[in-house]
Amino acid sequence: MTTILVTGAAGFIGANFVYYLLKNRPALRVIGFDALTYAGNLETLEAAMQNKNFRFVKGDITDVEAVAKVFAEEKIDAVVNFAAESHVDRSIEDPQVFLRTNILGVQVLLDACRANGGVRFHQVSTDEVYGDLPLDRPDLFFTEQTPIHTSSPYSASKASADLLTLAYHRTYGLPVTISRCSNNYGPYHFPEKLIPLMIANALEDKSLPVYGDGLNVRDWLYVEDHCKAILAILEKGSVGEVYNVGGHNERTNLDVVKTVLRLLGKGEDKITYVRDRPGHDRRYAIDPTKIRNELGWFPETDFDTGMEKTVQWYLANRPWWEHIRSGAYQEYYEKMYGNR
Repeated sequence: MTTILVTGAAGFIGANFVYYLLKNRPALRVIGFDALTYAGNLETLEAAMQNKNFRFVKGDITDVEAVAKVFAEEKIDAVVNFAAESHVDRSIEDPQVFLRTNILGVQVLLDACRANGGVRFHQVSTDEVYGDLPLDRPDLFFTEQTPIHTSSPYSASKASADLLTLAYHRTYGLPVTISRCSNNYGPYHFPEKLIPLMIANALEDKSLPVYGDGLNVRDWLYVEDHCKAILAILEKGSVGEVYNVGGHNERTNLDVVKTVLRLLGKGEDKITYVRDRPGHDRRYAIDPTKIRNELGWFPETDFDTGMEKTVQWYLANRPWWEHIRSGAYQEYYEKMYGNR
């Protein structure tokens, strides 16, 4: 591979993957592609844009012409698709945009890969396609053979994209892989998500809203570990396969919030319990045995270490998340590219 197209490059995991590639595969040319919707922040890629091997292209993965144009301009060897609507609450309020981006956008990318000689395609998915596990069965984990059983419009759209990706492999022989990851955390996480929301609210002495009883369990994966897994799949994974990527760091939402407060030296008096999300999954837990046995990948960052690094990053980069919370980050693209 000499050139990789990273879609959703201005989002949380996509941007971390861009930086991981530029650092660990310095000979690669990396093309970042992002529509810069509410969750895409070009400020996140400011340092990457100083690298001669990186190019940013503003575009929507549902736009056939925009996708075809970037394929025509660059000799793309592989596509890693992070581009997605990803917030469950937003999918409950407005499912249509999730179906458009997460399903039809993937179809556009797959067709572009076919039209350009069978470009390698990797779909970044989620453990939420499996539904949830009971809290009283800690022995149960999601494997790659766990049946799909979605709970929200978001997870249904991601499951649909997974099935479409595998269908293109079977029908057209397109070289594809899929990774299904647990909850990521780390630098550049959009501030409406749990961990950065709690950090920002605690620093601003605001209430910390916790859904329901706060006992929903998630498996947390430090974002750099996820980036390592994706690159391992891209370089060594078997085409047509699904790989589960988990952190073995299960915590209740309440435990996560209390960890944030402890690291910030704050009390727990600001924790407030709010009405639970409709259809809220109780527990996610991934068994990553397959990726460890086949590719030698394992999560290297334990939860306490990862959380300390994450909190320190948000303390050191306060202007980044304050711009997002104020809405000012959305003006950055016009500032950088408006007159070009």
